This record gives sequence, structure tokens and C-alpha cells, in this order.
Amino acid sequence: MNIKTIFYEPGIINYTLGKELRNKFSNATWIPIENHNDIKELRQNPNTEFAAMKKLLIIGTRKTHTYRKNEKVSDFLVPYTSSGCSAMCLYCYLVCHYNKCSYLRLFVNREQMLQKLMRTASKSEKDLTFEIGSNSDLVLENTITNNLVWTIEEFARLEKGFITFPTKFDMVNPLLDLNHRGRTIARMSVNPHEIITDIEKGTSNLTSRVNAINRLCEAGYKVGLLIAPVILVENWKQLYSGLLDRLADTLSDKVKKEMFIEVIFMTYSYIHRAINNEAFPNAVELYDKTIMTGRGMGKYTYNQKIRAEGESFLREEIGKHFSEDKILYIV
Repeated sequence: MNIKTIFYEPGIINYTLGKELRNKFSNATWIPIENHNDIKELRQNPNTEFAAMKKLLIIGTRKTHTYRKNEKVSDFLVPYTSSGCSAMCLYCYLVCHYNKCSYLRLFVNREQMLQKLMRTASKSEKDLTFEIGSNSDLVLENTITNNLVWTIEEFARLEKGFITFPTKFDMVNPLLDLNHRGRTIARMSVNPHEIITDIEKGTSNLTSRVNAINRLCEAGYKVGLLIAPVILVENWKQLYSGLLDRLADTLSDKVKKEMFIEVIFMTYSYIHRAINNEAFPNAVELYDKTIMTGRGMGKYTYNQKIRAEGESFLREEIGKHFSEDKILYIV
């Protein structure tokens, strides 16, 4: 990231990471703010400024530390060291009202967050798994803060529990030689090449993602694949069949033996549509009224018939190339 403008809460200078970032980006323009969650001059921007705001960096402290129960890969979703992202996936579920989630926000009180996580893991009678990457892409964030390296090494000192994160990026070299002790689960998000290129703008390409998960597995990490989000564009069967062909050919034998697979169908919203129509007028149109239906507050999901067809197709294709037993869940 070529960071030229940073909005920051002045109190970050009281934290070790805050001081490090202040020195690292000393040539950037630093603009003080009262609250990273309410930057009025950015919230008033029109949607046409969405891509430009992705180039900003926001630094503050995380005030909310409430864990949410989860019943998929992890036991809990954990608010952690960042929120938002610099990539521009057209469906991003982190995008919300008033442009407050358009940009990458870093939280410097990492010691406070990790201490709570480690206390919770230590007090539990069973091994708990904590999802630390549900609000951001920690592999991307690590290129700025080194927080993922720090977290993996610190958490590895425990005798119980696991941390996990998903990613769409390939910058995993700093993780390969860590003494993680098998307590970190790395999950790579994959999609057909065409969808990555046209819809997951600013992320690593499919070949690089596969190479990254192969290397992480070789380095002893527990690994998984997310086929996510499944997007039912016009030729979706051809694209996802091709994706699974390619994964079967390029994933290492070790990954294919040890991995699990998550499948998540896309949820879209009127907020995405408004931003995409104004910020990316020539982009792929993800809303299709012929196969989508409303759900909740301004959200769209695939209707029951096409969703069932998609699930049946993917189960068959995954079973053909790997084993249907590899599927952890489909939602």
C-alpha cells in the first residue's frame, strides 16, 4: 500500500505499535480524529470516492471486545487488530452505511486483545478455536503491522486452543518459519480466475493463492479452502467446474489430504449496488432479479431453487475431485 494520508486518534502514540506506525509512515499526512468509527469528513463523501478512500489508512484503538459464538470453523468470532480492507471486492460484506467501513482501520491495542484471547483459551476445559480474521484480511494487514506474525508466535506459547484466519492474499513468507506449534489454521479463499479478476479487485490471483496455501501446509499449518463467495454469474457451472479442475491439478498432495472445505454463497445488498453503480459503473452487475430474492434489511440472496441447484452441483464436483467428506459446511 502506498499510504499518503492517515487519520488517527492521538492516543495511539501511547501504544508500542502506534509509535512504530508513526515512525514508519512519518512522511504521510497525519490528520487527527476523535473516533475511528465516526470520521464525518469521510462519511459525507459520495460513493464515487469509494476507490479513493481505499487508499487511506485509519489508526485507532478498538473499544469493542465482545466475542460472538460461531459454529463453523471456530467457536468464537473475535474482534481483532484490524477492520476493513484495501481491496475492492464488489460484494464485500464489510461495506456498510455512510462509507465508514470502506477503508482499512488498524487498532494498536493489540496486547489487550491478545491477552483476553489467551485468557479465554487457557480457562476453557476444551480446545477452543478463535476466528481472528472475520473483520479484515490479516495477511494483508501483516504487511503493515507484522501483527499476524506476532500473534501466531505469542499464541503458540499456550498448551490449548487454536486461532484461524481466512485470506485472499499470497504474502505468507513471513509466516513460514514461525514456531506456530500447529495452533494456527490458515484458510485460503478461492474463486474462478475470471471472478477474481473482475470482481475481487486488488486481491492475489488464483495461482498465487494456491501456491501460498501449499507453502503454508508444507510449513505445518492446518489448512482449509473457502470456495467463497459462490457467485452465480451466467456461466457459473463452467467456471466452478474449471476451478475445481485447477485445484485438483495444482494443490499439493499434502493439502488435498489434510484440508477441509467451506462453501459460502454470496449475499448481496442495496448498499453494494449503490456503491458499485457509482464507483465502478463498468463493473460486473452482481444483482440478478431472476434468481435473487430479498432477505432481511436490504439484502439479497439466491432463491431456493437456484441455491439448491448450486449446492448439488458443487457437492458433486467436489466429490468428483476430492471427497464430499472434505466439505465442512455449505451456507
